Amino acid sequence: MLENFNIVIVAVQHWDIDIGSNCKSIARELSASNRVLYVNTPLDRKTSILKSGEPRVRHRMNVIRGKQDGLEQIDTSLWTYYPSVITESINMLPDNALYTKLNGLNNRRFAAEIRKATQRTGFDHFVLFNDSEMFLGQQLKELLSPLLSIYYIRDNLVWLPYFARHGKRLEPLLIEKSDLVVANSDYLADYARQYNADSYMIGQGCDVKRFDDNLWNYSIPDDVATIPHPRIGYLGNLTSMRLDIDLLQAVATRRPDWNIVLAGPEDADFRSSSLHSLANVFFCGPQPLEKVPACIKAFDVAINPQIVNPLTIGNYPLKIDEYLAMGKPVVATKTRAMDFFRKFTYLAKNATEYEACIEQAINEDCATLQEQRRNFARSHTWRHSVELLSQQALRLLEESGRSTIQNSRAHV
Repeated sequence: MLENFNIVIVAVQHWDIDIGSNCKSIARELSASNRVLYVNTPLDRKTSILKSGEPRVRHRMNVIRGKQDGLEQIDTSLWTYYPSVITESINMLPDNALYTKLNGLNNRRFAAEIRKATQRTGFDHFVLFNDSEMFLGQQLKELLSPLLSIYYIRDNLVWLPYFARHGKRLEPLLIEKSDLVVANSDYLADYARQYNADSYMIGQGCDVKRFDDNLWNYSIPDDVATIPHPRIGYLGNLTSMRLDIDLLQAVATRRPDWNIVLAGPEDADFRSSSLHSLANVFFCGPQPLEKVPACIKAFDVAINPQIVNPLTIGNYPLKIDEYLAMGKPVVATKTRAMDFFRKFTYLAKNATEYEACIEQAINEDCATLQEQRRNFARSHTWRHSVELLSQQALRLLEESGRSTIQNSRAHV
């Protein structure tokens, strides 16, 4: 395990986001035995104008104007920093010399802010951990000279419109120049390995304790409890970008004796789909976070009917961990990322295979299999993920002779 190092983290997700974040979880785990500085990316000029009334933007503007301190201590060995500069909004530019020049300017502004924060926190030498910041992080290795530069991939972001414009060129360059690349799925590790041989899958953590029904003895929600068995359930955002509506319709139509339970907010395609006309399909709406385990408990079989596209094919499916932590049999779309779960799930490529796998899952389910699933999910902790990261980082630090640099050690 990495211990007594200074670690600077930059990430596309800011510390003050409302939702959970892989990078924040990694930061907290690393801070248990290291000093960690989580540097938020600077406010960009377009956002500072168009969203000036939003609380987060007002906070950042107060930091820029010197009315608030951008450095905040979160815990004994964990700080977050909000930069006091604005970067130029350049994503709309074509991928040309002007973009490269302005992105270099943005990188230098960001690096200067990181140096300012490291000086204030006494981070003389540090490891740099970059969570998917492929634009503002493009030149940080050269500008900051970290002991080790680590690039972390947790989503196939370059297929999202915003990132695709420049990311399809820039992310491979950043992967290539990084000392170490870690990913949360086999698919993304395979992708990174095309450009950097030191690319590894480290999985990710899950708060499995929250899904321990033996501990909490959850009560099934009333609106789900009235639905007859067998209940074939999905819980999460119902969006056609990630889920296969046609597959769901085919399974529901072929098996009117099964009841398909879909819990979560719907996008326009789901709201207008013919699934709403089927008597054995039940939409339960968005579920509060505290009711998620209770809703999963109601399922006889949990499913993840992903549509396979560049955005979904490589994602680590956290909901699979949540399903398994509840002991549920799981049927999911077969992808490279799902290979990691293949011994504890049923994998299908189309509606016919989904139907067969669900049937098998119902017939085979037993207490022994349920406990095996729970044990597998329990092994997916953030500590384990950070241990895998640390193994590779320490190896490279030792090979480079940097693991014993005097001032690289922090005192936690």
